[in-house]
Amino acid sequence: MRLRTVLAATAASAAMVSAAQADGYRIGITQNNVGVDSYQTTYEQAFIAAAKEDDGIEAVVLDAGGDVARQIAQIEDLIQQGVDAIIIWPTNGEAVIPAVRKAKKAGIPVIVTNSNIDEQGFDFISSFSGPDNIQQGASAAEIMCDKFKDLGIADEARVAHITGQPGYTTAIERAKGFEDRLPEICPDVSVIDTQPGDWNREKARQVMEAFLTKYDDIDGVYAGDDNMGVGALNAAKAAGRDGIVFVGATNFAVGYEAMERGEYWGSIYQSPVDDAEAALQTAIDVLDGEDGPFLNYFDTPKITQDNMDEFSKPVF
Repeated sequence: MRLRTVLAATAASAAMVSAAQADGYRIGITQNNVGVDSYQTTYEQAFIAAAKEDDGIEAVVLDAGGDVARQIAQIEDLIQQGVDAIIIWPTNGEAVIPAVRKAKKAGIPVIVTNSNIDEQGFDFISSFSGPDNIQQGASAAEIMCDKFKDLGIADEARVAHITGQPGYTTAIERAKGFEDRLPEICPDVSVIDTQPGDWNREKARQVMEAFLTKYDDIDGVYAGDDNMGVGALNAAKAAGRDGIVFVGATNFAVGYEAMERGEYWGSIYQSPVDDAEAALQTAIDVLDGEDGPFLNYFDTPKITQDNMDEFSKPVF
């Protein structure tokens, strides 16, 4: 079990001012899998930095390593430690619900970050802080449809879809947003195949290689994040298959660079720093008794080759 304890030692910054009690708050976080991609690594670094900036916060930072059993054990450990609040980045949106219920029964508020739990667990959490993943999927569909219209192929285009990890709420919601929105705006575009890439660039490359072998005609690829999208792009480049429109979500640095080269069309801009800071501030607000939205979304705009100069290159 990987554990990092952060004891804040500096004065609170203007960007993260807490109304914490005089003796402060102890907030535990259990994350999904810090080692799987640079987004989660940057998130963890930003969370630790934000906690250090607030002298009313002690943070206990845990990582489940992608293992739902480990995450459940970590939640139970945080309950036994008697932390004031628990932040969870779920490894599986349904499997963690019994542990979340235990936290609520123990009087510990739970804030879910980045990827929500299943709706049947909503009664046991205080708030969700993160992106609107269904809207992200819908926005990606709009990016792709607009490009197909520009290319004059919106009446015949064929799309392959690479999703994230099965059972993971973000993967489910982004897929739903994309699959629901695309036929509304481009009814003649067909999704010819959907396979999971597990948020892994190499796995996505292998999935794309299989798509390229199976289908002679692929006009677009939607990937649940840019890490997988670039893996798919690399497979297409190796196979000499030009002209495919690649659209992702969570714009990674490698996706941004591929957009600069004109190889990757668009994505959704999402900051792991904003994500981490929003989660910590949401937990503080809950503990302070502040009224806030149950679904606390932060903005994630569309980014394409046409407007990318309005956005700085991601740091992850």
